[in-house]
Amino acid sequence: MRLRVLLPAEVIVDEQVDKIIAEAANGSFCLLPRHIDFVSALVPGILSFVSIEGREEFLAVDEGVLVKYGQTVLVSVRDAVRGADLGHLVETVKKEFHDVSEKQRMARTAVARIEANFVKRFMELGEGR
Repeated sequence: MRLRVLLPAEVIVDEQVDKIIAEAANGSFCLLPRHIDFVSALVPGILSFVSIEGREEFLAVDEGVLVKYGQTVLVSVRDAVRGADLGHLVETVKKEFHDVSEKQRMARTAVARIEANFVKRFMELGEGR
């Protein structure tokens, strides 16, 4: 099977695989090459796959969609982190989430400042009448 994992700005995986394990809201499932065509909404979790060389790899994925048609499996998620072992992947995910949380905090602070400035200027316009 050909596995392609798509993020909004890049393709993080595009390779031949023998097995894919992913997680939906009702539990984990496994796809093998002769599996019927299939569509599933994915929940945040671990997606693992076995390359045709027998190497198991892991992706920490955000919510998304998996579509299997023929010998192609497309996975579209908002964010994903790739790792060869789960221990290293956990540390990478923690760092990525910390960075995202910090960026979100900074964005919220900037929006609050813009809103406060807007209200202040609006009030000044009302006083000028």
